[in-house]
Amino acid sequence: MSGKLKGTLYVLICIALWALIPVVSKTGQTSLDNHQFLFWSSLISFLVLLAAAGLGGKFSEFRKIPVREYLGIFLLGLLGTYIYYLFLYLGYAEAVGLEVLVVQYTWPLLIVILSLFILRESLSVRKVLSVLLGFSGVLLVITRGDFSGIHVSNPRVILLVLAGAFCFALFSVLSKNVGRNALVVNSLYFLAALAASLISMLLMSDFALPAREELLPVLLNGVLVNGFSYLFWVVALQSTEASYLAPFTFITPALSALYLILFFNEPVHWSTFAGLTAVILGGLINSIKTGSFGRMAGVP
Repeated sequence: MSGKLKGTLYVLICIALWALIPVVSKTGQTSLDNHQFLFWSSLISFLVLLAAAGLGGKFSEFRKIPVREYLGIFLLGLLGTYIYYLFLYLGYAEAVGLEVLVVQYTWPLLIVILSLFILRESLSVRKVLSVLLGFSGVLLVITRGDFSGIHVSNPRVILLVLAGAFCFALFSVLSKNVGRNALVVNSLYFLAALAASLISMLLMSDFALPAREELLPVLLNGVLVNGFSYLFWVVALQSTEASYLAPFTFITPALSALYLILFFNEPVHWSTFAGLTAVILGGLINSIKTGSFGRMAGVP
């Protein structure tokens, strides 16, 4: 399997899991606040990934990592598994969800930009077009074709969500160059998130156990949505260009809309399917090699 095909397969798995975030957030925070929900999710993600590393015989890899590298991995973990979700959950709690979702999905755009400067990846017309199509699809889905519905009602919180999106984009780009086993690295990412979320929960909230009806979404979020999805994401990043993968992630909010329709009987709107078509088209354009695209378009 080629690196690009492997990266595409894993990023599609990530998309299917990440699209569940609205579902698990909606059902998992009936009594828990964002600090508590983040703590329990981080704890489960860490334990599951640590167990997987143990079963895979990777515990010896932890001893091979020098202290200075541990610090760098922990800092990455704070960026991508703590700050991003801390600000994201804050946004959904205090700001208009429509605004939060738009700002949240600036991170794939930021990946393309950061990849140019940090990873020295090339920028092509295909990448620009695919990103523009993807973002247009996101806007169609979340505005239902009514772009006048977007306005900033809570600038402070929205700026924090944007800062979180930047942190996740930076995390994704820098994680590409972490040359350690993905299971080991992701275990450490969530260990950092667990420690930070415990501190923030104790300082800014209270310790609380999930209610019975919250157990399944908390487990699902910890094991798959925020757990193994990060493993798949890091493997995808290590397999091919980050800027190639970024436009595919625009499928996530469109798929989230479909999940909401299925699980919560949300009304179906034409813009959902128009947006889904746009993001899939953007991903397909980005996945076609320059030569193949040229031949299809009649360009020599």
